[in-house]
Amino acid sequence: MPGGDARLGARLVQQFQCGACHVIPEIAAAQGRSGPTLEQFGRRSFIAGSIPNYPDALARWIVDPRAMKPDTTMPAMGVSATEARHMAAFLYTLR
Repeated sequence: MPGGDARLGARLVQQFQCGACHVIPEIAAAQGRSGPTLEQFGRRSFIAGSIPNYPDALARWIVDPRAMKPDTTMPAMGVSATEARHMAAFLYTLR
């Protein structure tokens, strides 16, 4: 992920409590079940089942999911574009 720091991204994933909804490997207590697991996210072809999984799209998704898929249950969490790049960098390490 250009411009992203995966280690900082992991901390941001914890800070924004993504694990309340998702199972996320490498994140302590990230055992949420209301959202899909993020195991092996870096190998996925699509975000939310229909959005091609490219770095810019993932960063936009993290910032404002409903702008990309209005019927998603994933809320906007107040993540900045810069924070989203770091979080995306972390998610791409999950293989």
